[in-house]
Amino acid sequence: MARARSATAAVLSDLRAIDGALYAAVAATPTPTLDRALRRLSHAADHSKISLTAAAGLALAPGRPRRAALAGVGAVALASAASNLFGKRMVRRRRPDREKARVVVDRHVPMPKSASFPSGHTASATAFATAVGVVLPPAAVPLGALAVAVGYSRVHTGVHYPGDVAAGAVLGFAAAAASLAVVHVPQRAFKL
Repeated sequence: MARARSATAAVLSDLRAIDGALYAAVAATPTPTLDRALRRLSHAADHSKISLTAAAGLALAPGRPRRAALAGVGAVALASAASNLFGKRMVRRRRPDREKARVVVDRHVPMPKSASFPSGHTASATAFATAVGVVLPPAAVPLGALAVAVGYSRVHTGVHYPGDVAAGAVLGFAAAAASLAVVHVPQRAFKL
């Protein structure tokens, strides 16, 4: 038992080192052309504004688009609750130190007061993209790309480690699956 704990602790330490190195690499890479756009994207994704706006547009059309909107909003609600009410409170990971990593000030968005793990922005964006994409396949690629961009923007702006974003994406996929089960999407939609 002690050997297993020691091995687990060693693996977690290595993963934290990789996570920190990836964060530092992003911070150290000059990207003045992207900085403003990613800062704006990160801000636009606050409180799932992008997803909810897209859902409102989809809900105007009957049939599959409306079902996709319902599944997407349900997935966002589940992802947001799971990340903010449970994940952040259970793990309590500190936010990255932007000053120490020398994240360019032009990238900064307000540093959230909540814990860092998992990324709620990524969880919600991934949940929405996945749920809507299953119900409405033509929307899968653009919404998936947007979710990836939202996740990356959180690292780029210095408020999350890459591991927080990865965990948020996994949580988003799970929330989408739960929402889709409630909305009763046919099982054939899940086959790859």
